[in-house]
This record gives sequence, structure tokens and C-alpha cells, in this order.
Amino acid sequence: MATDTGWFRFSATSSETFRVAGELVRCGAEPDVIFRELYEQGTLARVRLAGRVLSRVTLDCDGKLAYTTVQWSDFEELGALTSDTEDLVNEGLMIAGTKAAFIAIEQANRQVKVSFRSRTDVNVAAVAEQFGGGGHKQAAGATLPGPFASALQKALDAMRAALG
Repeated sequence: MATDTGWFRFSATSSETFRVAGELVRCGAEPDVIFRELYEQGTLARVRLAGRVLSRVTLDCDGKLAYTTVQWSDFEELGALTSDTEDLVNEGLMIAGTKAAFIAIEQANRQVKVSFRSRTDVNVAAVAEQFGGGGHKQAAGATLPGPFASALQKALDAMRAALG
């Protein structure tokens, strides 16, 4: 619940969400422990991967789009896991002026997992659906066939079109 609502900051968070969260706390859930287990138990490899991925952030569409990439060689060189990329896509939305972001992550089978995010009226679910994926208006994903450069270009072209 916490991750699906972005720790209760996404617009789809409702009073019912808070009611259920309150009930979980009443029954013994410890929000600080949950947060620590999810976000403060990383490995050195994850921190190094995050640094590499964040150094690649590129702005496009007059600063409205931020995107970055992870190639399979990054995982191999750093000893990182694909799960170490969790939430890195959201970093692009922290840049002033951005309306949408995506991260393209090459998998071991050379397919490319793309996670799309938006903080505006840009419907990233519609973008993901173009590639057989899906999700929500502000958070969606798809898996594209490789090679990596081709998949990245397709995702970039689709996001450019979505941003007009």
C-alpha cells in the first residue's frame, strides 16, 4: 500500500487508503520499520548503480522529459541486481520543469523493460499500451524487444509524441 501510493503522495490516494493504513498500524504494522526494510537496506552495488544511472539522466522535449538507461553490462560490472533499479525512474521527476520520465533497463535476455512516470496529464499508460504494456495514467511499464538502442529509441519517440 505504501509503495503503490508513493507513501501516500499520489493523487489516487483516498480516505479509504488512509483508513486501511490506520487499521494496519492499529494491528501492529510499524511504518518506520517497513520504510527502513524497503529503502534503507541497500547494498553498495545498488548505491553505485544508482550513481551511474543518475549520471546518465538526459533531458528532452525542452526539459519536460527526463530519461535514463541501464544496460546489462552495468549489472555485471557492479554486481547489482535488476531489483536495484526500483524507484530510480522517479528521480527524473524531481528535476524542475519535468512532466514525465522513463528508465530503460536491459534484461539478461536482452529485452528492455521500460518504466514510465508522469506527474501531469501525460498519460503514460497509453504510451506503455503501444508496446503491449500497461499500468496507470501516471505510472506504467512495458517490455520491448532488443536490441537496446532500438528499444530506447522507440520509447523516446513514444514519449516525445505523448508530450506533444
